[in-house]
Amino acid sequence: MSIISPELEIVDRSLSSIRYLEHGWPTELCRWHSHEESELHLIVETRGKAFVGDYIGGFEPGSLFLTGPLVPHNWVTDDNLYAPVGVRDMLIQFNQNSISEAKEACPEFRELQLLFSKAESGVEFIGFKLDESIKRFEEIRNAKGLKQIILFLDFLLCLSQWETSQILSASQLTNKNWTKNYSNITKVIEYIIVNYKEDIKLSQMAEMACMSQSAFSRHFYNTTGNHYSDFLNRIRIGQACAKLYETEEHISTICYDVGFRNLANFNRQFLRIKGVQPRVFRNEARKELAI
Repeated sequence: MSIISPELEIVDRSLSSIRYLEHGWPTELCRWHSHEESELHLIVETRGKAFVGDYIGGFEPGSLFLTGPLVPHNWVTDDNLYAPVGVRDMLIQFNQNSISEAKEACPEFRELQLLFSKAESGVEFIGFKLDESIKRFEEIRNAKGLKQIILFLDFLLCLSQWETSQILSASQLTNKNWTKNYSNITKVIEYIIVNYKEDIKLSQMAEMACMSQSAFSRHFYNTTGNHYSDFLNRIRIGQACAKLYETEEHISTICYDVGFRNLANFNRQFLRIKGVQPRVFRNEARKELAI
């Protein structure tokens, strides 16, 4: 199996609409994998690295993530810093499509659509308190039947209104579900995804969206959670990440292939977004994803 090909996990949903799990570290459950269900994932203890799509970043107690259907993921604790722990992770798996389809009967479910669109790339909720997260997870775990579903939907609604979040995996934005937004920004997103190698000016995109540059910048940020230039750089860096651990291409070649005009800026943006230099990313990804 390729180190970038996640193991497909089959989740049994015959007895309940959602599935609650918790586990410690180390465990065989921690592996590079994906499944058709969305997953709300809380880190209770330890620090380490989160792998979500092409994203590699740190996690710590209180880190709260939502991954959409088939988004590959893994959370790897820094082994040399921690003894085994009983409960490191609390997570809830659920069928996102079932909730999305409910909007046909109950239009109010559309309030969750943008949250689910972001989840197609993986999203982290910044600043959500650990104690509050644990309380909500435990309430959902201990409830049964309709009460459990109501508590879970209330949690999703809270997260959909959470002001500070970070989209994680740039390459996952190519998923067609992302374009189901109702915003007129989506045609700009589609254009960027296809033409990220080109020199795409903000003024050009504002004109495409039929907005002034200031209105476009504000609307784009509200829709994606990123400023325009940062979003474009994240798309390019996401494509670079895929090339770094899929191919043996030289880093300078990858730099120009994904749309950067000089190597220094590529290295600077890569370090800012991923927290490591491209060469380190390639080495760490190949080592960790092979676990």
